Amino acid sequence: MNRRFFMLFFVFVFTLALAACTDDSNVDEAVEENSSGEETSENAEGEGTGSGGDLTVAMMDDAVTLDPHGSNDSASAQVRRNIYETLVHQEVDMALAPGLAEEWEATEDDVWNFTLREGTTFHNGSEFTAEDVKATLDRVRDTAVASEVAFLFEMISDVEVVGDYEVNLHTEYPFAPLPSHLAHNTAGIMSKELIDQDYQSALDEGGVDMTVEEYYALREEGGSDYEDIAERISEHTGNVIGSEADGTNHLMFESRAPGDNTVLQKFEDFQGGERNFETVTFRVIPENGARMAELETGGIQVAGDVDSTSAVRVEEGEDTELVEQESVRMSYLGFNTEKEPFDDVRVRQAISYAIDRDEIISGVYDDMGIKADGPLAPDVWGHDENLEGVEYDMERAKELLAETDVADGFETTIWVDEDPQIVDTAVYIQEKLSELNIDVQVEQFEWGAYLDRTAQGDHEMFILGWTTVTADADYGLYALFHSNSHGATGNRSFYTNEEVDTLLDEGRTEPDEDARFEAYSQAQEILIEEAPAAYLFHTNFAIGVNSSQVSGVDLDPVGNIRLENVSFN
Repeated sequence: MNRRFFMLFFVFVFTLALAACTDDSNVDEAVEENSSGEETSENAEGEGTGSGGDLTVAMMDDAVTLDPHGSNDSASAQVRRNIYETLVHQEVDMALAPGLAEEWEATEDDVWNFTLREGTTFHNGSEFTAEDVKATLDRVRDTAVASEVAFLFEMISDVEVVGDYEVNLHTEYPFAPLPSHLAHNTAGIMSKELIDQDYQSALDEGGVDMTVEEYYALREEGGSDYEDIAERISEHTGNVIGSEADGTNHLMFESRAPGDNTVLQKFEDFQGGERNFETVTFRVIPENGARMAELETGGIQVAGDVDSTSAVRVEEGEDTELVEQESVRMSYLGFNTEKEPFDDVRVRQAISYAIDRDEIISGVYDDMGIKADGPLAPDVWGHDENLEGVEYDMERAKELLAETDVADGFETTIWVDEDPQIVDTAVYIQEKLSELNIDVQVEQFEWGAYLDRTAQGDHEMFILGWTTVTADADYGLYALFHSNSHGATGNRSFYTNEEVDTLLDEGRTEPDEDARFEAYSQAQEILIEEAPAAYLFHTNFAIGVNSSQVSGVDLDPVGNIRLENVSFN
């Protein structure tokens, strides 16, 4: 089926659906549209200077928070990774390199030693030392913070300050992918000074008459008193850090207008080399056409989230360049396995068999991606290429559904965010499931509300993506499918399987690489069979660059826009 016919098919389906109802559309707007997508912007200054320019990057979604421990979304990561440095740096090709740690080694099965970089200062002027590392890693594991990324660091049992520029990380069990986890954007090191301010503010707002030093001492002791205080201040932690970000990377926080833009300015004392920009503004423009128009007219220099329908336009533009990158992202249709009828594995399998992934890739994504056989992309360590995924088979889907209590079909919903291609994918699935007499309503949400509602388990089906940022199977599977990860951590399917839990625990604790791989292979086999999600595709990432204004913009397999080598033409 060629793309032109496929998109006409979508229009036809949508038109029929819209005509069938008088005061309600086939796609419900669950919340109001973001009002920040106006097609107005001043042209960047510094054009033609080579350096000293003001760079504007347009993104589809707004950052949720500047607090590294406050969210695990890609929009926030894009902004935060320019503010904070991590102990271990991840290169564009996903290789690990020195960051705030110059070197590291596992001195014992459960102890990692890190030698830290000297002479580094935070944006607030304070000196970077081992105390900042301890404060950061202690905070992300603090129950008072209730971080949805705590799973990345929960294996750390103690952060031992050996000297001003040396720490030992003690783990509860051998954990081979620890360096990869410490390269994750949520492992960005914050100044202890800012963390202290955040805690003191939370203590004050929570009505707790205690200094931050007293709180730290209580946290070390643990027990019911600590748990009580942690609960009282939990809703107040992150308020300071979310608005006064302080890191050591090449950009420092200047201003933020939620829903519209975040402005960062060049950090003059950055140690990692010269940068050619003075400011970088991350502007929120949800609508694809508006982003492309701004890119072509020079209102922005970089357009993130270029969809496949806009790719040719960018590639063939006189002053624009397309940067495309294969990804470690998996897009999936998730099922809330705690709700009927999705608690029946046969229902989930039937829906998975009813989806022709090749049609979605060709019709919606213009072949910018590959079919997903399972939850891990091919470039992720632990992906087993010998496992067979689900092939499109409508007859098999009908047979499976006929065995269930909903053999005659049922009504349900698919939740989506504001991404047009995700909406198109949902509409395609809606049409295919109608052949099973499953009546699907597509409901659309603003990004922040979408994450909140799916984390609470309010949904039935939903479409989302997961990028295995560490390129290791632990991150790609534990957050999405371990029972400890229900909700905001990543397991929005609320899937529970004791055997899968055991295999994922084994995969993260087993030091032998072959044994780890076998554990992950077995886990993937079960996940394909039990289908807590229908694994759809691995899309390519793409961004647009106004090549008449700037050059040197890179894109990595995680989808991060890399600005290190940007220069103005």
